[in-house]
Amino acid sequence: MRLFRSIFFCTILMTFFLYLEGFSQSVQSEIKNLSEGADIILIGKVVKQNSSWNQDGSRIYTDVEIQAEEYFKGDYNQNTIVITTLGGEVGEIGELYSHMPRFSNDEEVLLFVKNDKKDLNYKVLNGEQGKLTLFDDKNAGEKITGFNMKISELKKEIKGYVEAQTQE
Repeated sequence: MRLFRSIFFCTILMTFFLYLEGFSQSVQSEIKNLSEGADIILIGKVVKQNSSWNQDGSRIYTDVEIQAEEYFKGDYNQNTIVITTLGGEVGEIGELYSHMPRFSNDEEVLLFVKNDKKDLNYKVLNGEQGKLTLFDDKNAGEKITGFNMKISELKKEIKGYVEAQTQE
């Protein structure tokens, strides 16, 4: 019976570590794809949001103003950038779309942004995947992402992908 428990425990432990390794690789792959596909990559803070109806009154869009702290990619060098997202609230009517990023005022974010050539607005690349909320980690003494990656490591990774892309 002890042997069975030991084997069972080791199997569970190995499965857990393999899952973590696979998760880590998928996050890195996602960051690489986002870095290569984005027109602009930045870290900033949400300072203002404004929701309104489109011209024909069929959809609500929200303009999110981001106070930029640091740019990693792109020609954009303004202190603020406005990102347009689908959904929001106008009066008592709200629209919510799955897989679209949602923002909160004063939220610190890392954004992968695409310039929409049709309407010339900036949008988050790949919906909610292109937005990472940053949190203060008192233990690490720096900001981390929702999947516990230190921002210093993530910056280095993104800069490496951007540099490799410009050398191609």
